[in-house]
Amino acid sequence: MRSPLQNRVTPAGDIIATPHRGMFTGNRGIIHDPATKTLTRRWASQAWLTCVCEFRGRRREVMGGRSWTELFFLDEATALAAGHRPCFFCRREDANRFRAAWEQGNGVARVLANDIDATLHRERLSNGKKRLHALAMPLKELPDGAMLQEAADSYLIMQGRALLWSSAGYRQAPNAIKNAMLLTPPSTLRALAAGYRPVLHPRAMALMR
Repeated sequence: MRSPLQNRVTPAGDIIATPHRGMFTGNRGIIHDPATKTLTRRWASQAWLTCVCEFRGRRREVMGGRSWTELFFLDEATALAAGHRPCFFCRREDANRFRAAWEQGNGVARVLANDIDATLHRERLSNGKKRLHALAMPLKELPDGAMLQEAADSYLIMQGRALLWSSAGYRQAPNAIKNAMLLTPPSTLRALAAGYRPVLHPRAMALMR
């Protein structure tokens, strides 16, 4: 069996190899060598996108050429936490909803995609590594879809409860979270608070029933 490629993104923005593909694809520009299908960098563009896995019947060979590098996400909350946003080409309706909520939550108007990308780039990286943010509110007040990190673990917040993330899905958090930091960029967190609802993995929805 062929080993999985290093193209799955964690909430912390790391790119790992796992057989679990996820619900969404996306990219950060061209960051692979097509000859070896290995990564050469973590990002090559400030436009970190989240795309649908199938669009107008088109199929791509993963890391097959010098086009954008296909990355994969468990769900949209994972992609948002890593610093991505919806694509305005293949997910135009979702992208417009995200922009409207982002504008409302951040108190701005008529922003362009490039404006969002520039803000997210400042918020998601610090010295080339994932930037964590202090929590400005109690966990129970965080909007659904926010993601936190404590030690080496990532958590999805749903209805004030924390679900432990893995590349295969979510499960109930075994312990209380006490010293978590925010993974989701603050401007995206405000978009979630303003009403944007990311697409979540079915396991997360099942755990909340």
